[in-house]
Amino acid sequence: MLPLQNFLDFISHHTLFSPDQRILLAISGGKDSVLMGHLFKVAGFKFGIAHCNFGLRGEESQRDERFVTSLATQLEVPLHVTHFATKAYAAEHKISTQMAARELRYHWFEELRQKENYDYIAVGHHQDDAIETILLNLVRGTGIAGLHGILPKRDQLIRPLLFLSSAGIEQAIVENSYSFVEDSSNSSSAYARNKLRLGVIPLLKEINPNLEQTFEHNILRFAETEMVLQQRVAQLRTEICEEKKGGIYLALEKIKVLNPKRLLLFELLKVYNFTETVVEELLNSLDKQSGTSFYSASHRITLNREELILTEMTKTAIYLNQMIHPSAISVSFGSHVFGISYSDMVTFDRNPLKAFIDADLLIFPLVVRTWQEGDRFMPMGMRNYKKLSDFFIDQKIPLPQKDSIPILINGNGDVVWIAGLRQDNRYKVTATTKKVAIFEQKLN
Repeated sequence: MLPLQNFLDFISHHTLFSPDQRILLAISGGKDSVLMGHLFKVAGFKFGIAHCNFGLRGEESQRDERFVTSLATQLEVPLHVTHFATKAYAAEHKISTQMAARELRYHWFEELRQKENYDYIAVGHHQDDAIETILLNLVRGTGIAGLHGILPKRDQLIRPLLFLSSAGIEQAIVENSYSFVEDSSNSSSAYARNKLRLGVIPLLKEINPNLEQTFEHNILRFAETEMVLQQRVAQLRTEICEEKKGGIYLALEKIKVLNPKRLLLFELLKVYNFTETVVEELLNSLDKQSGTSFYSASHRITLNREELILTEMTKTAIYLNQMIHPSAISVSFGSHVFGISYSDMVTFDRNPLKAFIDADLLIFPLVVRTWQEGDRFMPMGMRNYKKLSDFFIDQKIPLPQKDSIPILINGNGDVVWIAGLRQDNRYKVTATTKKVAIFEQKLN
């Protein structure tokens, strides 16, 4: 039996869309998206199909495209197909293939939605996907928003199958004899999500056979908890933040009495792309001297006596604060280029153009920038801190030159390496090091 009434009830309960609106369905050819297509057809909704060919699985990718083309003909709806050079995009943007595929498809979906006058984009995520997302977020670290996983509706994206489990989808496909295609990569344990799907979740279901229902209730609680938190943050924004010429000013004394301090400040600042690590370092520095700055990918916060000054960085400033993510294999900084590699062999040499760092001590994203007043580090071989300004004097570095020397900064704000000159002793390779991160300055 087709779960049509449950489908319609779910759409109505979450106000996903109205019957007169046009919906763009993202269909890969797998069970979940195929069932979604048939449900939309039987319900009499207005929709079209979008299919992405990522060119990652050879003939299998072409097979999927042919299948979805046939399905669109069977359902008598418009079909939109695109092809992506996914691996080339991933290499160009220095991201994983999975992330590249995600960016490409959602950008195209939205572009297509606007061009073809669709009201919403529907994807076939189900209850098991929501569970996997929550578990992934917990493993990788998350805020409250990560605990509610994927929501039925966010902006122009809707998920009308979240009322169904994977088993429920399988049952509907079999009972209605619907054809579909299987993505061979779904059975690969190379991906973190598949490891959860194939190994972890079956074990959790042994403990709690009603896992999907339990998570469904938890997702609702977490979503409501986030709403309460965001209401509190919105109130704090009016109490603590004041827009003035030159930036947004945050009252330092009011920040110091926040409770819980780290959570609320992170929620205030995350819209400006600040990470939890940077926020924690900021909190640990509230009583330090004025002038200390902290960076996100787009903004800077500077301590200034009784307030924090938040400013948006210019393109030049962003360029001078290059972010390094875990997948990066190189980074450019001005006229400098750095190669990044990793080794399980505990090795190092004394080449000043290389830094050999205990990889487990790195907190991403890292930053490469020029030195700032107040910067200090622990020079290799020493047990005491030294200001970078004093170090440059000892090294007889001319003033114009020191302002262009790249400084590698850890995610917690520590200076890790003064490129070409000295590494920080706290990040050196030791007998307990398991993995070495190697940064090499390339000479032009």
